Amino acid sequence: MALEVGMKWQETEEVTKDNTAAVLGSGGMNVYATPAMILLMEKASWTLAGKELEEGLTTVGTLVNVKHLSASPIGSTITCNTELIEIDRKRLVFHVEAFDNAGKIGEGTHERFIVESEKFLAKTEAKLK
Repeated sequence: MALEVGMKWQETEEVTKDNTAAVLGSGGMNVYATPAMILLMEKASWTLAGKELEEGLTTVGTLVNVKHLSASPIGSTITCNTELIEIDRKRLVFHVEAFDNAGKIGEGTHERFIVESEKFLAKTEAKLK
């Protein structure tokens, strides 16, 4: 199977002290952190794409444009839905949404590019030379 517009994936996680704004350093409150929400959105999109790529290929995140609409307390279950909405050569665009037990907490778009893993790492490591 190949990547196709309309493909969907879902990831979930629990809000714990470890993924709060206070612990991650993005604020002082013990609520689900925006960086944690973005990470879950990226993970869902990466997983969706990775399931369909040939060995030796992966995707890297290049753009995140999301709104964090509502705070979620410790103990909440966060569900992230991602849908592949555009394929432009190696560029993949995903529509992402996150929900807690009470409703939508975040939404936006996320872009990833398909890369050859070894070439990408070699180019990245060359920056140290």
